Amino acid sequence: QVQLVQSGGGSVQAGGSLRLSCAASGRTLSAMGWFRQAPGKEREIVASISRSGDSTYYTDSVKGRFTISRDNAKSTVYLQMNSLKPEDTAVYYCAATSRFAGAKTMSNHYDYWGQGTQVTVSS
Repeated sequence: QVQLVQSGGGSVQAGGSLRLSCAASGRTLSAMGWFRQAPGKEREIVASISRSGDSTYYTDSVKGRFTISRDNAKSTVYLQMNSLKPEDTAVYYCAATSRFAGAKTMSNHYDYWGQGTQVTVSS
């Protein structure tokens, strides 16, 4: 059984930084990603990373501010978030799949989800 356990997140003022971590256990996973869902909005992709880590995807609104990375030896994916803005406020979810090796952007590409963690950015 696959488990994704998230850590990090919290509250920060605009311009600040936060780091999210997501540790996987249970089986070897391939592509991993981070999604977010703000109140009243649909869940959206934030960033994703291929199994090898050599391919990444970022949604336009976070390019240049967020960095996704992974440590396969630790089965962990990270999301470094810098220059945070109030519009980044959301519940953030990590996701993983064993079906695809490349960086995927659609939620239905992912089979396993973390528990979610709140990120709140105040102005």
